[in-house]
Amino acid sequence: MSTSSDEGNCSSISAGGTNQEKMYKGVRCRRWGKWVSEIRVPGSRERLWLGTYSTPEGAAVAHDVASYCLRGNTSLHKLNFPSMLPRTAQTDLSPRSIQKAASDAGMAVDARFIASRETAPSNDAMDISVDDYL
Repeated sequence: MSTSSDEGNCSSISAGGTNQEKMYKGVRCRRWGKWVSEIRVPGSRERLWLGTYSTPEGAAVAHDVASYCLRGNTSLHKLNFPSMLPRTAQTDLSPRSIQKAASDAGMAVDARFIASRETAPSNDAMDISVDDYL
């Protein structure tokens, strides 16, 4: 099974077996196959850069953490993976702290997906918790 990081394109099949190009909120793909995430700060024109990831799932979790930190419980119904939101996520963080929390969560998911791909290719890759890495 090909992955975005293997071939450098974004219309490839990921762990879930579906086309990932437009699947997750707040995630887009660079031409060279890396996934990036950013989010707008409510009430301003400012954007927070959340990072570059090897998997779309990592970028999506980063967006989820930032969205929750910025908007609180009102964002829960709009998250990509609400069940993967870390228990430690807070709503009273500075923009810099939000970036760090989101990046840490996204990188943890990236690492887990990459490790699961290398050890046993299966469709069980979503049975992970960000809290395992934070």
